[in-house]
Amino acid sequence: MSDNRLPPASNRLIIAISSRALFDLRESHQVYEEQGVEAFSAYQVERENDVLPKGEAFSLVEKFLQINERLGGAPRVEVILLSRNSADTGLRVFNSIEYYGLNISRAAFCNGGSPYRYIAPFGCHLFLSTDGSDVRRALEQGIAAATLIPGGARQRGDEVLRFAFDGDAVLFSDEAEQIFKREGLAAFTTAERASAKQPLQGGPFKGFLEALQQLQAEFNADDCPIRTALVTARSAPAHERVIRTLRAWNIRIDESIFLGGLPKGEFLRAFGADVFFDDQPNHCASAAEHVATGHVPHGIANVEE
Repeated sequence: MSDNRLPPASNRLIIAISSRALFDLRESHQVYEEQGVEAFSAYQVERENDVLPKGEAFSLVEKFLQINERLGGAPRVEVILLSRNSADTGLRVFNSIEYYGLNISRAAFCNGGSPYRYIAPFGCHLFLSTDGSDVRRALEQGIAAATLIPGGARQRGDEVLRFAFDGDAVLFSDEAEQIFKREGLAAFTTAERASAKQPLQGGPFKGFLEALQQLQAEFNADDCPIRTALVTARSAPAHERVIRTLRAWNIRIDESIFLGGLPKGEFLRAFGADVFFDDQPNHCASAAEHVATGHVPHGIANVEE
């Protein structure tokens, strides 16, 4: 049955999330890995009325869905559940969704198969998962995607949803980072100074940030429940190209933090990020000690030697 209250997908901000990112399924996943599919299925069915613990992305999803309550009218945001469970074993997941009062009604249960192929048909702008291979495939489709790192989720005290982004290879292409990796900091700084007025190409999260800004525009500036931050290792003089790039894209970032190589974790905690996206595994591991963190396996930092 279709829901006529929903605006077209082009007018909604849609996030796809795996069941293992929304809920803590480590216990049942261990059964699957150690005893196989049949034991896993029996385990889930026997416990289908047992509420699952909250996962890494639960707080993020909860805040995201609250935006519809703030705006009223037709829902402007939606969360799609994507799962490797079968519909039968996935009943526990939906029972938990109902228990927590999350307004999630669309889902794809793939019975052991990868659900990434349904991301584009659902019109999703962002995919969050704990499965790195699914995330890579989503990125190959041109969809913003990240692998959530266990242990970083924190419960924040307010209803403001805060997204933090690294710059190169996340919001922007990795064209500048390639120079840094291959030729060093001096060459990178020289190249960025020379290209200061030339906008960077877009990275995998540019489209998501654009959609997020459109949603922000529906609120008064002093009452917006969404805030964004750029948290980058860049510093002056490499800051100018970033600022001019965002200006050329007509994208506004609420806060921009140029760290010049300092560790990002404490700054992300001070910002109160509900999630931070970075392409470099070492930065992600450090950030995950403070905030929920998604690794974006894109760009030269993720090219296997």
